[in-house]
Amino acid sequence: MNKVLTVLLLFVASCNSTTNKDTGREKEHSTVSEASLNDTTPRVTGIGGIFFFSENQQQTKEWYGTNLGLEITDYGSVFEFRNANRPEESNFLQWSPFKKGSTYFAPSTKEFMINYRVNNLEGLLEKLKANGVTIVDTIESYSYGKFLHIMDPDGTKIELWEPVDSVFAKFGSKTTK
Repeated sequence: MNKVLTVLLLFVASCNSTTNKDTGREKEHSTVSEASLNDTTPRVTGIGGIFFFSENQQQTKEWYGTNLGLEITDYGSVFEFRNANRPEESNFLQWSPFKKGSTYFAPSTKEFMINYRVNNLEGLLEKLKANGVTIVDTIESYSYGKFLHIMDPDGTKIELWEPVDSVFAKFGSKTTK
């Protein structure tokens, strides 16, 4: 199955608290530590894609392009943004309408699916298994990352993606910024 998933990495910079001695109030500021740059904790790091059913995919894409300014491609729109921990690095999020009735969201009966960007997909899979989470398939690897599908307690299929954003940066296609 052809997966086109370009996505958004939302690394949250670690926050430190310091006290302003003159007022006693806390002042928060973001710092990027070496540890956060090399973090391999199995966890979600951001949103990688938003996928939903549409009665008329082309009309839907055109509407969003015309009215909301999305840069439209054959697959929807690719949002490009900067990594919070590595500002020189572009990250991506894929927004895509799917043909109503597509089986891509199965076994879920919901009209949407969210793709989450993750660190250490193999480690996350072990954690999910230990917690009794329903695993839909096995990890699939592509040049642009690794994927796994799970079900949440509400019966929504969730796509987990350990991205390789550098591959998308080389595509050179239009992006929404």
